[in-house]
Amino acid sequence: MLSPTRARSTLPAAVAAVAGLLLGALAITPSTAAATPSAAADQESCRPDGLYRTPGVDVPYCSVYDTEGREKMGADHQRRVIGYFTSWRTGKDGKDAYLASDIPWDKVTHLNYAFAHVDGDNKISVGSDGPQNASTGMTWPGVAGAEMDPALPYKGHFNLLSKFKKQHPDVKTLVSVGGWAETGGYFDDNGDRVDSGGFYSMATNADGSVNQKGIDTFADSTVAFIKKYGFNGVDVDYEYPTTMKDAGNPLDHTLANARRAGLVKGYGALMKTLREKLDRASAADGRHYLLTVAAPSSGYLLRGMETFQVQKYLDYVNIMSYDLHGAWNEYVGPNASLFDDGKDAELAQAGVYSTSQYGGVGYLNTDWAYHYFRGSMPAGRINIGLPYYTRGFKNVQGGTDGLWGKAATTDCPAGAGLTKCGDGAVGIDNLWHDLDADGKESPAGSNPMWHAKNLEKGIVGDYVTRYGFPADTTLTGTYTRNYDSTLVAPWLWNARKKVFLSTEDEQSVAAKADYVVDKGIGGTMIWELAGDYGWDAAKGQYAQGSTLTSAMYEKFKAASPYGATRSTIDLPAEALDIDVSFEQFALGDSNYPIGPKLKITNNTTATLPGGTEFRFDYATSAPANAKDQSGFGTTVVRSDHTAAGNVGGLKGDYNRVSLKLPAWQTLAPGASVQLDFVYYLPTSTPSNWTVTFDGSTYALAGDLARGTTVVQPGAGPGTGPGTSPSPDPGGGTCSPAAWSATAEYGTGATVSHGSHTWKAKWWTKGETPGSTGEWGVWQDLGAC
Repeated sequence: MLSPTRARSTLPAAVAAVAGLLLGALAITPSTAAATPSAAADQESCRPDGLYRTPGVDVPYCSVYDTEGREKMGADHQRRVIGYFTSWRTGKDGKDAYLASDIPWDKVTHLNYAFAHVDGDNKISVGSDGPQNASTGMTWPGVAGAEMDPALPYKGHFNLLSKFKKQHPDVKTLVSVGGWAETGGYFDDNGDRVDSGGFYSMATNADGSVNQKGIDTFADSTVAFIKKYGFNGVDVDYEYPTTMKDAGNPLDHTLANARRAGLVKGYGALMKTLREKLDRASAADGRHYLLTVAAPSSGYLLRGMETFQVQKYLDYVNIMSYDLHGAWNEYVGPNASLFDDGKDAELAQAGVYSTSQYGGVGYLNTDWAYHYFRGSMPAGRINIGLPYYTRGFKNVQGGTDGLWGKAATTDCPAGAGLTKCGDGAVGIDNLWHDLDADGKESPAGSNPMWHAKNLEKGIVGDYVTRYGFPADTTLTGTYTRNYDSTLVAPWLWNARKKVFLSTEDEQSVAAKADYVVDKGIGGTMIWELAGDYGWDAAKGQYAQGSTLTSAMYEKFKAASPYGATRSTIDLPAEALDIDVSFEQFALGDSNYPIGPKLKITNNTTATLPGGTEFRFDYATSAPANAKDQSGFGTTVVRSDHTAAGNVGGLKGDYNRVSLKLPAWQTLAPGASVQLDFVYYLPTSTPSNWTVTFDGSTYALAGDLARGTTVVQPGAGPGTGPGTSPSPDPGGGTCSPAAWSATAEYGTGATVSHGSHTWKAKWWTKGETPGSTGEWGVWQDLGAC
């Protein structure tokens, strides 16, 4: 039987996870307003700031984006409202159905269909076709609005999604792959889980190397899948490609732990391959296909994901900014608070507020997670997550009406992969519960918001019999609503039962929507739409509805356009091909303090002199105390957040760093230099780079900033790599022919570029050697 919350039941997602960090220190219908210029230069004008474009491919960005690089979603949708729509709420199990006809189509901008999976052949799949397949074969006779479109060759949810998209052509649909229960396996046609390896083995071989063959198979099948069923793109919900031991679903630990050292590389190769194959399909079809991910908000998980290098391949990122507190441990707190209040009992117990290196920064909140990603992306390419479900505890002691109290530790549900858990709420306080490995109720306090609203009002809904409760069920005690305006978090407290249920309602959602507008954030992502509520006057109870989604829509429809630019300073218009990367991260819990190697590679024709200055921004999710241990004089020259701690939110986006080549250190064309870098909380890929020498300042090509032209130092725009084919810049003794942007190269072909020899690992055209890191097509054979 499929668990009703199988995808986002992230029991160990924030899990001992966070404790580890603490202790370790359709027919796709383009918008009717969409312009479709054909010239590559015009399409480039619509490319979002920082988004990677496949070399040699004229991606039709203007089919989705305007000339500011902002997504076109309809006149009354200035920000995204992305709803996850799940496959399993069919009503066929006797419980409440949630079908495509129940979606508030005029209030949402995107729908993510949950879930497809990676099958045993490394292909995307939703199972075998047939009348019991909810995605492609099921029907709902007699249900108003669920009539099939006879013009389509498939039935099920996919048919209904396509049918309603014809009526709402501005709404985009994406197929989401993976989820908590199907990252390392999948549910077969009988509802039994098959431990196939999923993302873990498709992207990463047993020895930790990249499984490019598996990735190519998956990516090719995904492109065919979205075309077949009329999706606008794919959403990857890989939980989780992190080096932290025992992260993710316990059923996957044996397979995943053996591959930990290679998961980040495999994830990077997967996202790059998907981006390039989607770009090629986009160019062929004249419509841009979206690539997005559901990303963790847990500082523990993100610490093991290096600097989240995949951000450049994504149209946008959806932050799973929920499951920040739950019954995987005893610390009672909000599921999805917007801000820190300096009182988080879990953080306080681990000394986060008192340890100077952390800067007093509390990181179990949405604002911290948003700023983590803001370090590498424009605000408009980020969406914050909202849960339409509760998390809760029972037998809570201490705290203020339960908040920041503690639940007794107890044995964890079978299969949870943990030793001790908190005492999670059960029974009528746990309507949407999972089943553990023994088929018993997992205590989690998991409820749709419509049920939570009935508890708050003292109502026993008529639906309880469908969830196994007797018709004469009564409530014990009173569920009193509380609200903390600093956290932006409501909760229910039952003093008699000592039950704490973390909720969302109109007040918290309105405050989060205001935050999205004020910060220029792209929008919100909802897990999941079926949890929203509305008042059923005829029955005198709350039921499934669209109250919260409508509240966001009303806030967003008149908002200003979202933030489309990553940098908060003016960057130079000319950019140099100097590669910078953070690599050689220690694995897992050994990666604290966070101490990668910063590698700088000069791919220009000029020698960089001693004293050359590099500047870059990193997110205020990490304190302004980064340093190097290699004599480069790393200094934080500006911090946008100068307050102690982050109560009520981080006050700005960036810490700006300066470092210089030592006076005696030059960097010749093709040469690299490394330095040991240190920081203390996770941050995504540093951005907004500049390099200054010989009286001139340049941007860096790898930032992929809009409006920059790649040049050679002192040569002026239009003469550098990436703008036109040119002779080998080494000009020395390199024997292979110079790389050309217009030539095609087969597997094993060698070229010279940047005073190095390069070997093609597979067919390629237009991809600059050295521009895409070690998992790219070109293998560096060394200087020549």
